[in-house]
Amino acid sequence: MKSLYVGSALIALVGAMPVMAQPMADAPVTIEGDPVRTSDRATSGREVIVTAPVQRSESDVLQGTSVLTGQELTRQLRPTIGETLARLPGVSATSFGPSASRPVLRGFQGDRIRVLTDGIGAIDVSNTSVDHAVVIDPLLAERVEVLRGPAALLFGTSAVGGVVNVIDTRIPRTVPENGYRLSGIANYGSAANERSGGAAADVALGDKFVIHADGSYLKADDLRTGGFILSRQARAAALAAAGQPQDPDAEPIDFAGSAALRGKLPNSAAETWTAGVGAALITDGGSLGLSYSHYDSLYGIPIRYATEVGQEQEAPRLDLVQNRFDLRGEVKTGGGFLDTIRLRAGYANYRHFELEENGEVGTAFYNKGLEGRVEAVQAKRGAWSGASGAQYFSRQFDVEGEEAFLPRNDTEQVGVFTLQQLELGGFKAEGGLRYENTRLSAQTPSGDLRFFQGERVFDTLSGSVGASYGLAPDVRIGLNASRTSRAPSAEELFSNGAHAGTQSYELGNPNFRTEKSWGLEATLHAHGDGFSFDGSAYYNWFNDFIYESQVGQGVCEAAAAPSGREVDLPCFQFNQAKARYWGLEADASVRLATIGSYAINADVIGDYVRATIVDGGPVPRIPPLRLLGGLEAQSERTSARVEVEHAFEQDRVADFETTTPGWTMVNASASFQPFADNPKTSILVSANNIFDVEARRAASVLKDFAPLAGRDIRVTLRVGI
Repeated sequence: MKSLYVGSALIALVGAMPVMAQPMADAPVTIEGDPVRTSDRATSGREVIVTAPVQRSESDVLQGTSVLTGQELTRQLRPTIGETLARLPGVSATSFGPSASRPVLRGFQGDRIRVLTDGIGAIDVSNTSVDHAVVIDPLLAERVEVLRGPAALLFGTSAVGGVVNVIDTRIPRTVPENGYRLSGIANYGSAANERSGGAAADVALGDKFVIHADGSYLKADDLRTGGFILSRQARAAALAAAGQPQDPDAEPIDFAGSAALRGKLPNSAAETWTAGVGAALITDGGSLGLSYSHYDSLYGIPIRYATEVGQEQEAPRLDLVQNRFDLRGEVKTGGGFLDTIRLRAGYANYRHFELEENGEVGTAFYNKGLEGRVEAVQAKRGAWSGASGAQYFSRQFDVEGEEAFLPRNDTEQVGVFTLQQLELGGFKAEGGLRYENTRLSAQTPSGDLRFFQGERVFDTLSGSVGASYGLAPDVRIGLNASRTSRAPSAEELFSNGAHAGTQSYELGNPNFRTEKSWGLEATLHAHGDGFSFDGSAYYNWFNDFIYESQVGQGVCEAAAAPSGREVDLPCFQFNQAKARYWGLEADASVRLATIGSYAINADVIGDYVRATIVDGGPVPRIPPLRLLGGLEAQSERTSARVEVEHAFEQDRVADFETTTPGWTMVNASASFQPFADNPKTSILVSANNIFDVEARRAASVLKDFAPLAGRDIRVTLRVGI
């Protein structure tokens, strides 16, 4: 009955959306001779997508695509990139507390999602575990582009689920017209007593050279949540354990006390600061720029409370530092076969310490990474255009300490790719191909016999072909087919140890094969005066799909035996099997009326994904059906918005998971641009989760112990000169 209800709801949503579509942001709407700025939320359709070798409008991309910029980015801004993007179609978040939340795209997370900063990976260890933060500060973002589906494969086969590209101004792209450019943001959020701010400045030295400086700071207390800290299932387990005797040598745990916890989320406070400098030479024939940045954060991991006798209960904090250098160059050839050659590279030295409650370092993570790519963009020849390139990535990763669950390992990856496009009137076609060679080696100087020592080499070939057709000037349909191959990650191959962050013993398999999949995606874009619609439907068939499931303790005990270590955490093993993913997502808006100088717009978002291990049941941690609707009044300098987001119950879960109750949040916001001649300066006030509901994300490993924020009043001042 539930599946019938879900299907009916989505069919009704998709059927209704063509007449409820988004107006284009910054496109002037004339009302009695006065221009009215429509919602920045409506950027879909005509926004130019820069996360691609050949820049295209969003309506021409053959997979689901979203752009977050301007006032909508300001409204959605949160301390993590995952929570900042969580209201976009097809996007959820890992929500491992308020400081560690990575985007989840179409149910995919971890090593199937690439999070980039200006086209190059974040070079952190956030894909290794959900308790590790993404080293990207949303406060300094100028825009964020999200590509869902295989179009992202041009950035690596580990992007089979999609790409998030956060674009900043650290390496200047243009010379300021009046010699300087300043921007800043200050923000306060009541739920965590969050105080944050950021600023950036560009100064021209002559007419071709620009220097840049930026910085940000955030300090937040423990997050206040709505309702209980523990979920219903965890509270029941804690209450049941309260009547049982404990090990007399163990630290006493108040099971019943944890079951009654409400309000603030213990050990979730954070303090983060960043600083960066950059410079660029910009001429008519191209540009060359360099930058350096420093990221420093100390944040707590919400307590995973013991709910049964014998469980450990820890409150670790992570002390994280990254130093990074970036390079970006572009040469315009002036004609011939090539139009532009682009170069992008980044190097980072990263480490974080997992601190015990007494401040001692329990486990240390060290990561050095280098990534570079070069793209040759062809000059357009009639109906034909395209780009080709090469990409290199290397990582040296080491985990040291009592809870080292991986051996020291190196990853080296070389890829070459091409994207070719053909445009014949209303018909557009494109094809892409990527070859990748990946070498993963593992070694441990201590000679720990738990770990695989040696090298695995994978050669993968991925491709896609698709076409779209304009049924009318403002309506385009498309179909894309893809074949992807992904090499297993070091974590999937070599893990063999206790991981405190996820409270599990993780066991990989060094004999894994390449993960392969076929995919189909159909798209519909409709954009016109006062309406917009973007919808996608997709289906993926996986062979040798890599996933994690809980197995008997004996499996991990046998794997740990060579080291003599005890296994006192639940045993989770990586496996390979066939899998099927399918889903729908849509984003739409319509201008309902004009009242005086105000345009009244309505918008709606819906997404649903269903993922199954063939002969094995549901894929773990899949977001449920979600609907979000909003009503907004907008004039040239002011706007007011109210929205309702409903996440349905997720009871289609793996054997080791608990169900996630549905929830409904109501949010409201108002913004004002105080200066008519400076639209870059604005004040925004928002009230989020107005009714203080208890909400948890199904995609979160920590959902039973760390709910989302309760009522949160946020005030944001953004300035620009």
